[in-house]
Amino acid sequence: MADPSSPQPPRETTPSLISSIPQKRALPDDTHSPAVPSPLNPDGKSQKVQIQPPAEEGTTMGREKRTKKESLKKRESKGATGGDSSRASPAPKPKEQPGEMAPLRYKLAPPKITDFDLPRGPVFTSHHEVQDSEGRSIEFYETSDHVYNKKNFHYTHCIADPTFPSMFYYRNTEPEPYGAHLNFEDAASHMYFDQQGTHVTSDKGFRMARANVAVREGRWYWECKVTRGILKNKNEGDPESHGHIRLGFARREASLDAPVGFDAYSYGIRDKSGQKIHMSRPKDFFPEGEDIKEGDVIGLEIQLPSERLHRKVVQGHYNPAVDLIAEDEGHPDGIIEYPNIIRDRIPIRFKAHIYFEKIDYHTTKELEELMNPSSGPNNSSEPPNPNHTSPALRTLPNSYIKVYKNGKFMGTPFTDLLAFLPPASRMVNNQQAGGSGGAGVLGGRDVLDDGSVGYYPAVSVFRGGAVECNFGPNFWYPPPEFSQQQPQGEDVIVAEGDASQKPEAGENQPRALADRYDEQIVEDILYDIVDEVGFWSLGLGRGGSKDEKLAEGGTGLAMPPGGGREEIKELVQDD
Repeated sequence: MADPSSPQPPRETTPSLISSIPQKRALPDDTHSPAVPSPLNPDGKSQKVQIQPPAEEGTTMGREKRTKKESLKKRESKGATGGDSSRASPAPKPKEQPGEMAPLRYKLAPPKITDFDLPRGPVFTSHHEVQDSEGRSIEFYETSDHVYNKKNFHYTHCIADPTFPSMFYYRNTEPEPYGAHLNFEDAASHMYFDQQGTHVTSDKGFRMARANVAVREGRWYWECKVTRGILKNKNEGDPESHGHIRLGFARREASLDAPVGFDAYSYGIRDKSGQKIHMSRPKDFFPEGEDIKEGDVIGLEIQLPSERLHRKVVQGHYNPAVDLIAEDEGHPDGIIEYPNIIRDRIPIRFKAHIYFEKIDYHTTKELEELMNPSSGPNNSSEPPNPNHTSPALRTLPNSYIKVYKNGKFMGTPFTDLLAFLPPASRMVNNQQAGGSGGAGVLGGRDVLDDGSVGYYPAVSVFRGGAVECNFGPNFWYPPPEFSQQQPQGEDVIVAEGDASQKPEAGENQPRALADRYDEQIVEDILYDIVDEVGFWSLGLGRGGSKDEKLAEGGTGLAMPPGGGREEIKELVQDD
């Protein structure tokens, strides 16, 4: 019998004790691998897990020794690709070749037969009839069955045309009445017009209507007669006025539910005391006690610099020591710069009409701050000027608005008008636009020029006030320089040897805004052709091989490097 006090031999440890420890179950092949590739498994290959056998007696269990991988920088220097680089950060996407911006193109349903019909204007319903100070009877109509430019969208008429297959057959057009007139779609609600779009009134508070022509450069003139307003010959018992009016120029961003001169996007003249008004700040302009009354004709002349100088201002490249001299000399280097007009638009149906729907331009924070300055740290005390740090606060050199009353020059109420070419004007982005019809899918590329920016003739009426617009060329009181021009359509007859009577080319004389309407028609035709040829040259006709690659929501297409739109415009204009 062994002595219990004697040392005992060590107990033998058998391998069966170790093997009795539960081990991780080996999974069947490929059951643990992700079904789709992932950043950790880009090739989608199964990775088999090997279970290590139990450690033998006397060995220490520890982590498996890993193979040290090369750094990303070292692999990139070797140009390594494949399995070792699959765990690395993904390589940056190669940048697309820089190209000229082009319009967005959308996959649309084929046009209906009715889309090829001529466009129609609004439906006119007689509302009321008034007599002006001259005893003329004027019938005003309520317009209906048409869209309004509101909620960040801008509409123009279009028509299906089989000669434009690459643009899905749609192009710009104009309904009756033809010529420059107040735009039925570009007016606030509860405004009443005659059927020619020259007379306008309202029985509500101040609201505004813009014309269908925009001024972008040059000198232009139009006039307006007050048909209902402050009484000129007031008898006993007569009211002080039949309403009020304001006249002026407004940009696309100006609110239609406010009078001209309400914000930084419009310049106006009040009938009361003949005050000038901008950003809701009236200032004396006419002589004291002189109002704008019924029967008075107010002429408005605007001058804007060339678009070439305008683009230098908004791009921050304006140098007054050089650019003003070049502006006076025209194009001394012989280079003519064409504007890059890019129109992101889609055709929509509204009752009996087809419209192009476009995202409109919106107010900017800088001009809202200019109108209502705050005392915060972001407030800039620098006044607007051509070289301001903010494009929205840059002004146009040699720009002004002149005012005439019954043919008499009253003065220049506004100079150094604010610039409007992008980036001074910005489109509404996609989040701001929301969804309306089909244009909710339009991504607002906010610094593009779609050709609609500019200064529009604008009128505001208040509770019975009414005006008649005259865009020329037969004015009631033409400006002095305009009266020296030869009537449109007639040849200038110059006596032999007397070249001094012939107007020089490029002579800066005011022009009737009726001529601007004709220019806009030519511009619409030109850019419709440019867009059609551009899409066709990229093989994007309805049967083109790339047609299926267009996303349902639309895709942006860039012209090939080395040109495209500019060359197309030159070829079209040469033809």
